[in-house]
Amino acid sequence: MALKSNRFEESTDISFFYNAGTATRGGVVVLDNTNASGAALDQGANLVKYAQVTATSVPVGILLNDVVNKDLTKTHLNQQKNEVQKGGKVTVLTRGWVVTNMIDGNPTPGQACFASSGTAGYVSATSAVGGGLGIGRFMSNKDADGYAKVFVNLPNKF
Repeated sequence: MALKSNRFEESTDISFFYNAGTATRGGVVVLDNTNASGAALDQGANLVKYAQVTATSVPVGILLNDVVNKDLTKTHLNQQKNEVQKGGKVTVLTRGWVVTNMIDGNPTPGQACFASSGTAGYVSATSAVGGGLGIGRFMSNKDADGYAKVFVNLPNKF
């Protein structure tokens, strides 16, 4: 589990699809397609994914669903685990805080956090691209299990 249940969701976005394989909730998703459409929110071009970020990446927020690839003729999605079928709409936290273990490095409270250029989907205490991919601030150190509280505030630059 990469995301603990204690969190505060001030603002979420449900206008994006995840089609880049399976994923565990709790990491930073970035735009998968620069042709996303704001006019039609159910456009299949509105894609997000976990990726090692570059200077042109656009962080969208923290993924709040597990993305699975199941044969839905044999089983169903586990609603208690907040599962979404690959290719389906996902919920992305854009403002609030979460407790996650998808963290590169050893953060300190108050330190800015960024989408990681090292491990796809991870939050990092350092930015490899000059701070342009900031997503918020760390609000705690890592605990014994590797979890830390992350405050998210996106979009952070206009």
